[in-house]
Parts: sequence; structure tokens; C-alpha cells
Amino acid sequence: MVRGARQPQQPRSRLAPRLTGTVEKPPRKRRSRTEFALKEIMSSGGAEDDIPQGERKTVTDFCYLLDKSKQLFNGLRDLPQYGQKQWQSYFGRTFDVYTKLWKFQQQHRQVLDNRYGLKRWQIGEIASKIGQLYYHYYLRTSETSYLNEAFSFYSAIRQRSYYSQVNKEDRPELVVKKLRYYARFIVVCLLLNKMDVVKDLVKELSDEIEDYTHRFNTEDQVEWNLVLQEVAAFIEADPVMVLNDDNTIVITSNRLAETGAPLLEQGMIVGQLSLADALIIGNCNNQVKFSELTVDMFRMLQALEREPMNLASQMNKPGMQESADKPTRRENPHKYLLYKPTFSQLYTFLAASFKELPANSVLLIYLSATGVFPTGRSDSEGPYDFGGVLTNSNRDIINGDAIHKRNQSHKEMHCLHPGDLYPFTRKPLFIIVDSSNSVAYKVVHASQDRVL
Repeated sequence: MVRGARQPQQPRSRLAPRLTGTVEKPPRKRRSRTEFALKEIMSSGGAEDDIPQGERKTVTDFCYLLDKSKQLFNGLRDLPQYGQKQWQSYFGRTFDVYTKLWKFQQQHRQVLDNRYGLKRWQIGEIASKIGQLYYHYYLRTSETSYLNEAFSFYSAIRQRSYYSQVNKEDRPELVVKKLRYYARFIVVCLLLNKMDVVKDLVKELSDEIEDYTHRFNTEDQVEWNLVLQEVAAFIEADPVMVLNDDNTIVITSNRLAETGAPLLEQGMIVGQLSLADALIIGNCNNQVKFSELTVDMFRMLQALEREPMNLASQMNKPGMQESADKPTRRENPHKYLLYKPTFSQLYTFLAASFKELPANSVLLIYLSATGVFPTGRSDSEGPYDFGGVLTNSNRDIINGDAIHKRNQSHKEMHCLHPGDLYPFTRKPLFIIVDSSNSVAYKVVHASQDRVL
């Protein structure tokens, strides 16, 4: 059962990557939706004066909450992509409005059906936005429990068939909303390792795409077919269902379970350093991915997380005062997921993580990228003489593939050299390089005693 949306507790982590999907710019100032709704009622045979005042106020309040929620949600795209506190207050206001909107439509469903003409796909759109908010909150805080909250709303949309009537309307933009909902739901299920649900969703999405392209003959058919190909390749490349010795299917996970924490080696002391932040960077050409998540990024982010728990068992019901002895929430290291970042983007996020890294904490950098090799022999053997890994250049990318220019020195403008990481060794740093030229980073040697 879908509950009222709960605003998550104030986080302590920073913003992750940009929002999944396209967020439209806030619309220009226009006539009130309430005015349109009332005029539609009058045109359907009633008179505006015949509407009881209480029902008129219900429609007015609903339209206000709906417009406000859309305005706040569209504003999420303008939030800073990094930093610890800049986004929290705005995100909290957005959660508050969607909580009120969701409860309001539940309490006044009959009036809204009769007077506003509320459609089921509109209810589904509200639930989908709440699911997106929980998912984005997971990205910002790395708290895996929010994935369960996103799943509950996405699952309710499917179970209650909120989008079932969309295909009967001659409005392709509504069908696109439905397709995007499926794509987002698949991402959440992948992160929760719900592979049975993923396979069902992929089949349903395939049928929906076929019907959509057949009915409307749209130009984005190739793009949606590419989405299907990506998720199929992703599932094949990272199978989480295996057979054990008893020939029964077992779901594997890279996340850390409460009972599966490794034992400390002899002589190790707890509490000296803790992993607080991580940059997970994927910039390999022709790599298996879905959305903006490559397979290697997917595996690494799970390795840095604990298994999710249901927030319902950890939090009181909405609207009730929280108890002082509420169980302490577990914290995962905060993560920035950077898919094909440019050098300037990578350096900006790295500097932000470095600046806000707490005391006695470690910053992890995971680099999975195409290697860049030196053009020739050099008289010196410094941190800029062995090449490095390639970062993205918008001018040099066509269909996701980097153009290797003949001018090798120009290509190295977009190379992350080992020496580029030296300023950040002033704090504890853990570097993992998965690249054909990972050997170049051996120059960051033991003399940098803050590098792990």
C-alpha cells in the first residue's frame, strides 16, 4: 500500500549527478489551471454558479498544489550539482508540497473526479514524481533505504494501472511519460537486484514501444529501441541470478550485508580512518551501460553500500512526532557518479569532495576510462610524462565514441594525468584505476604518504 510521501531526514551528504530524464523548464506565467478547470465544467453542461463553494475550493486548492509541485520539481534541475547544503531546503519544500498533494487527492478523490475531471494517469504522474524524488534522494545521500520507497511508489503505479488508459488517448506526449516511467522503474529495480521484475518490465516496455511507434510513427523509435538494447546488454553483462550447489536460483549482491562484514586483520585499529566520499567515474568507449550507469560503475557503487532496509521499520508514521530513541540510520559513503565527465567537470567535483571531506576521512577515486599514452620518449619521468586516462570532450564525441585526433598533444588536453591528482593528496586519498594505462599512476608512489 502506498503511504503518504515522507520527507527524508535531513541528509549529511552531497548532491550526486544530474536528474535522470528530461526536466522541462518551468512554464511561463499563464492563466490559472483553476480557471481552465471551471470553464471545462461549465462547457460540459453545468453552470459555474451551480458548483458548491466547498467543491469549488477543493478544485482551487488542488490546482494550486499541482501547479506549485510542478514548479518546484522543475526547479530541481537548477540546483547545484555539488556541495553539501545548498539543495537541502529546496528539496525539503518540494517533498512537503508533494506530500500534501498526494494526501489531498486521496481525501477528495470523488470531488476531483466529478468537478475537475481527474484522470488516473494524472494520479500516476504524481506518484511517479514522488518515486523520482525518493530515487534522487538516494543519489544525493547514498542511503539505499530510499530505493525501497521509490520502488513502492513505482510498483503501485503498475499494480493499480494508473497509466492503462493513456494508450487510448491520441496524445503521444502522454505515452512518452509512460515509457519514461518504465525506464526509471527498471533503473530502481536493477539497483535493488529485483531481476524478475526487471524482466517483466522490459517485456512490457517492449510492447509499449511497439504500440507507440506503430500508432504515432514517431522519429524517436530508434532511441527507444536503443533503450531496450542497452538494458538487455546490461542484464547479460551483470547476471545477479546464479545457481548454487542445490541447483536453486540465488540472487547475488555486491552490497555489504549486516552479517557479512569482513573481520579486521590482526593489528588493525577501528576508527583511525573512515571512507566518507567517493567519485565513481566511467569514461570507457563502447561500454555496456543503461541510462548513465555503466556496468563497472554499477558494481562499484554497490560495493560501497550496505543492503537497503525498509524505512517503514525505521521511521514513525507520517505526521507523528519522532521519538528520541529512534534507531540510528546507517550511513554509506557519499558518492558522485560521473558518466563521461569533461576534465573541468571531474576537477570541479573532485575539488568539492576534497573541500568538504571530514576529518579522519578518506576520499576514494575510481577511474574506469580509456588510457592515454605518451607520444614518445621523454627525458624526464615526472607525473605528466606517462600519460593517464581520457576524459570527455564535447567537441570530440560522436555517438558516444571519442575521436582520436591525429594531433596527439591536443588529445592530451583531455587527459587526467597522475600529476593532476597531487594537490588532493593533502588529505587521505584512495585511488583505483581500471584502464589500459593504469600503470601510469604508479608514479603516485609511497612518498605521497597520504595516498592509500
